[in-house]
Amino acid sequence: MAFTTLVALVALAASVRAAPAAGAVCPDGTRVGNAACCKFIPLAQDLQKTVFQNDCGEDTHEAVRLIFHDAVSISQKLGPSAGGGADGSMLLFPTVEPNFPANNGIDDSVNNLIPFLTSHPDVGAGDLVQFAGAVALSNCPGAPRLEFLAGRANAVAPAIIGLIPEPQDNVTSILERFADAGNFSPFEVVSLLASHSIARADKVDETLDAAPFDSTPFDFDTQVFLEVLLKGTGFPGLDNNTGEVMSPLPVGSGSDTGELRLQSDFVLARDPRTACFWQGFVNKQEFMANSFKNAMKKLAILGNKREDLIDCSDVVPPTVNTAPKTASFPATKSAADLELTCNEAFPSLTTDPGAQETLIPHCSNGGQSCPAVQFDGPA
Repeated sequence: MAFTTLVALVALAASVRAAPAAGAVCPDGTRVGNAACCKFIPLAQDLQKTVFQNDCGEDTHEAVRLIFHDAVSISQKLGPSAGGGADGSMLLFPTVEPNFPANNGIDDSVNNLIPFLTSHPDVGAGDLVQFAGAVALSNCPGAPRLEFLAGRANAVAPAIIGLIPEPQDNVTSILERFADAGNFSPFEVVSLLASHSIARADKVDETLDAAPFDSTPFDFDTQVFLEVLLKGTGFPGLDNNTGEVMSPLPVGSGSDTGELRLQSDFVLARDPRTACFWQGFVNKQEFMANSFKNAMKKLAILGNKREDLIDCSDVVPPTVNTAPKTASFPATKSAADLELTCNEAFPSLTTDPGAQETLIPHCSNGGQSCPAVQFDGPA
C-alpha cells in the first residue's frame, strides 16, 4: 500500500511539473499560455508592417530560407564547436556566415532582421530568426501554422563553413548532412523541401531575378512536387550553372523569368531512397503541410532542448485562409511528360488550359512591381 501511494505521489509530482504555466493576458488583450510570449505580439506586427507586408513575396521567401540555413549549421559528428544550430548566429556574426558560398544571397534577410535586435531587445537572435520565418510563412496560402518555442540561447561563435547542403550535392551527401544535423529521416528531408514551393533563386543563375522553382511561387502547395517530376526542356537563363538542371517551364517574358530547377530537387525526386516520398506529396496538400510542420518542429530547435523552451505557438499569426489550387499539369504538359521512378500509383490530374507554355508571374499580384523592402546592413 505504501509503495502504491509513493508511486501515486511521484506520478502526481510529475504531472504537476509537466503542467503548462498559467495563462496570461497581454497588454493588447491577447490571451496566451505563458506571459513570456507577450513580447512576440508587437514583434509580429512590426515584422508584417515593416518587412513582409502581409505578402507571400520575396521578403517572406528569404525569411523562410534563413530558418533553414541558421538551424542546420550544427553537427553531431564535429561537436559544439562546429555550430550551435538554431541560435541566431547568422544575425550575430553577419560578416561571417552570410559570406559562405551556400549562403549566397542570404544577406538580404539577415540585414532585414538585424534592426529588430535593437527595437525588440528582449527577443534573442535565435528566437528572432525562427519567429520571423513563422510569421513570414503565415502569409502564404496553404502553409501550416508553425510551432514556435521561445528561449533559445544566443550563439557565442559563428558556425563553420560546409554544413549547409548545396544544389549540386548528391542524394547521399544531402541525407547524411541532415542525419548528422538532427537525425532527420529521408522522409523528413523531403518534407522540409516543401519550402521550395514558395522559393525563388537569384544566385544560381545570376542573370535572373527571383527565378521560381514552380509555377505557383506565392502558394505553399504541392505543385513543386509535380513539376520537378516533369521532363526538362530548357533553361530559363544560362545553361552552364552549377546546381541547375533543365526545367520543364523555361519560357519567360520580361520579369517573368521562367522556372529554374535545382539539381538537388531533381535527383531527390528520382532516387529510390526518396522518390516515393517525393511523389507521395503530389496533390496531397494537407499531408504535405502537416509533414512539413512536423519536420520543422525538429529543425527549429536544433541545438536546444525542447523541455527548456516555452511554447509560444499561440502568438504565431494564423495563416491566410485562401486555399491554394489543387495540383495540375501546367499548360502544354501532361502525364506523358512525367519521369517516375516510384512504382506507386500517380494521381489523375487535369492540365491547365492554354496552347502555350505557362508563364509564371513575377509578383504575387500578377504584376511586375512587387512590394519589397531591403535594409542596409553589415552582411
